[in-house]
Amino acid sequence: MLEFCQFGAGRIGAIHAENIALHKGAKLRYVVDVNEAAAQALAEKYGAQVASTQTALADPAVGAVIVASSTDTHADLIEASARVGKAIFCEKPIDLSLERVESCLEVAKDAGVPLALAFNRRFDPSFAALRRRVTEGEIGDVEMVSITSRDPAPPPLSYIKVSGGLFRDMMIHDLDIARWLLGEEPLEVTATASCLVDPAIAEAGDVDSALVTLRTAGGRLCQISNSRRAAYGYDQRIEVHGSKGMLRVENHQPTTVESATEAGVSKDKPLYFFLERYAAAYKAELDAFIDAVSSGDVPSPGGDDGHAALRLADAALQSFQEKRTVTLAW
Repeated sequence: MLEFCQFGAGRIGAIHAENIALHKGAKLRYVVDVNEAAAQALAEKYGAQVASTQTALADPAVGAVIVASSTDTHADLIEASARVGKAIFCEKPIDLSLERVESCLEVAKDAGVPLALAFNRRFDPSFAALRRRVTEGEIGDVEMVSITSRDPAPPPLSYIKVSGGLFRDMMIHDLDIARWLLGEEPLEVTATASCLVDPAIAEAGDVDSALVTLRTAGGRLCQISNSRRAAYGYDQRIEVHGSKGMLRVENHQPTTVESATEAGVSKDKPLYFFLERYAAAYKAELDAFIDAVSSGDVPSPGGDDGHAALRLADAALQSFQEKRTVTLAW
């Protein structure tokens, strides 16, 4: 039985706590959060205890931690957990600073502990099936990847101000998926962006609409489209074009019922929010982490994947700000 300490009792923390409870080989032992009421409510729901960071990490019964607290706490908690030998599952990003991420990863590597980054979209059943078929050669050599990711509405302005911006907060998921599907590291990053949804986002120093093009050493291309607004729901699509054909994942809908009448043809809008769309992915990513730690395997995606995705996000922001293509060396 792998016993967990979970840092963070918010929206994502509640998802992880439930998925721990659903795994027969795992148990939630402690919940740690600055919001004591939220921590207590989550702990009571799953038979856990509320504790301080020091108490939880000092308990030898704790074999793993989930870091689902605010971004500014991630690196410190990873380092503290690594130094006492706990396996670590951390929400993205590790930090908003590449230098801080690098120093944090050194601590984890020196400690020799498993470290997984929560890029949950890799575990979406549809995306995982698409990638498996790409790697099996069904469409030949990958030539172009197109990723669409649009939120139904912007997050609160208070979140925008501390998020690190659209490239580091929202697009980082798509940049990770791009690396995962392209099979080669992007060497060139070209970005353009605007504020078309809410002028208050621009006043906060961010953008809400962006396009990024990636190019690998072999000439493979990827285009990513992000928007903080999609009136029709949560828009999540991927297309991979290869030398022998194309694979595509379309939006998920509440039902597949289609109406065809005199008035026209219609069907359900896409699922509205990421909690619905990626429910299976959240469970699968935690299951994979638990199984890897229990069997002694290296969990994936790991800290290096988090570092690589943040490098691409920073390059995209630089490209937008400087109005030029940014070249990376790996």
